[in-house]
Amino acid sequence: MNARILIVEDQADIRRLIRWALEDSGHRLHEAANGALALQIVQAMRPDLMLIDVVMPGEISGLDLCQQIRQDPTLAEIRLVVLSASAAPHEREQALAAGADAFLAKPFSPAQLCELIDELLHG
Repeated sequence: MNARILIVEDQADIRRLIRWALEDSGHRLHEAANGALALQIVQAMRPDLMLIDVVMPGEISGLDLCQQIRQDPTLAEIRLVVLSASAAPHEREQALAAGADAFLAKPFSPAQLCELIDELLHG
């Protein structure tokens, strides 16, 4: 399955690393540098999966973005993966409470990322 994946990350270096990790996956990759832009892209593109950083500039954090997507029934099928620089248990709990399907602490390996995406997209 060639899924549409939206990478929502404010740091260009990390977006580049994620793109590099997924470049051979066959998925169509799109990027947003903040939550507001991500919301615009989500409405237009309807990605299959989103990789969302917790801390982003602007008024919409990664957790806010998850909540807004989960509140819209037309976006319910999108798989949400929250990425965080913190591996603290409360970070994972907050992400799942906001509607994330999975949580991945940075740094993570390309293999970890690919396995998680495959699991979420293919069950």
